[in-house]
Amino acid sequence: MGLLNAGLNALSGTLASQWKEYFYVDSMTENVLAAKAQKKTKNRFGGSRWEDDNIISAGSVIAVADGQCAMIVDQGKIVEFCAEPGEYIYDKDAEPSIFYGPFSTDKLKEILKITFERLSFGGQAGKDQRVYYFNTKELIGNKYGTPNPVPFRVVDRNIGLDVDISIRCFGEYSYRIINPMLFYTNVCGNVEDLYRREQLDGQLKTELLTALQPAFARISEMGIRYSALPGHTTEIADALNDVLSEKWANLRGVEIVSFGVSSVTASKEDEDMIKNLQSSAALRDPNMAAATLAGATAQAMRDAAKNENGAMTAFMGMGMAQQAAGSNIQGLFQTGAAMEAQKPAQPAAEGWICPKCGTAATGKFCPECGTAKPAGQGWTCPACGTVNKGKFCTECGTKKPAGEPLYRCDKCGWEPEDPAHPPKFCPECGDPFGEEDRI
Repeated sequence: MGLLNAGLNALSGTLASQWKEYFYVDSMTENVLAAKAQKKTKNRFGGSRWEDDNIISAGSVIAVADGQCAMIVDQGKIVEFCAEPGEYIYDKDAEPSIFYGPFSTDKLKEILKITFERLSFGGQAGKDQRVYYFNTKELIGNKYGTPNPVPFRVVDRNIGLDVDISIRCFGEYSYRIINPMLFYTNVCGNVEDLYRREQLDGQLKTELLTALQPAFARISEMGIRYSALPGHTTEIADALNDVLSEKWANLRGVEIVSFGVSSVTASKEDEDMIKNLQSSAALRDPNMAAATLAGATAQAMRDAAKNENGAMTAFMGMGMAQQAAGSNIQGLFQTGAAMEAQKPAQPAAEGWICPKCGTAATGKFCPECGTAKPAGQGWTCPACGTVNKGKFCTECGTKKPAGEPLYRCDKCGWEPEDPAHPPKFCPECGDPFGEEDRI
């Protein structure tokens, strides 16, 4: 009796698998990373009752929508992959179907052979074929926050400041699956239904917070201050991808798309320390020191005038202090003037021709019509007035005047010490150097 039932099951299963299937997946929401495909077998005779779930018939259609990719797994091994939107027909290593291709005696023999193989497995199919879909859209809205302060190196070359502080950072980031094969192999595997974001987000968030420290170290080396981090999210995302590439991209097939910073705060002690150091560094300039001392003296005189009890005594003390301070202030101003006189003369401003009215100008705006100077326009030939970008004039062949930089930051105007070999990023504003900065 059992052998007879197995034979009936084998025959009915083989006949049910003759239908061509249509594989699809409902709209994958932002919370779903991977899903097993569904078959359209509803209201089809014999399909929903007898057909095996994990068998693909020859000629079956696999539909792929935008933001998705489909993967066929045969006996646990990836055999096909499709990431282009549209319709994909599968006929490799599939169950033979009398409805796909020309009918022949060879196909009939193959169907009988499969029926006998099913009989040897008790009427069930002796193979497992599955279709999986992966969400390749950008997955946004992943919040992060540093529960404990993260070290950040503050570098200010203007005052020679190089100190480590602690900051707290909050915001959101987005990521996407860039290699579904790695994601299937190392993360989700043969899921029965859906693989959701909450199964992975906790691990990703922990690793992201761990990678913030080396990423911030790279950002600080560019001279970017912690208060300016919200304006350099692209650089932070690149730095995080470099740090996390081994675990995320090479192991799981995932990468960060964007990184947003909502707020960055440092402790009050660290902020006060930086302000005091900057104020102290400003006093290294004799003129600044003299002005500060003069301002303090004037304020002391105003405070003494308000002293109702013993104002004369206060002014007597002020007179003695003023005599001592006055000589110091005068000496500081004299030192500052001497230092200014020893500074080398600034080169003449680079000339350019207004593209709108043709007026020659040297500033950032045309004195005739007010048009802004085009970024990276070049230098003006002193012999014929032609505007050039190379080392020689294209009109008369005159060599570019000495001292003219080959690169200048188009955001803040900073010029590198070696004009032919600028750094990758401007140390003043953090803008990357490119062709738009060549002059």
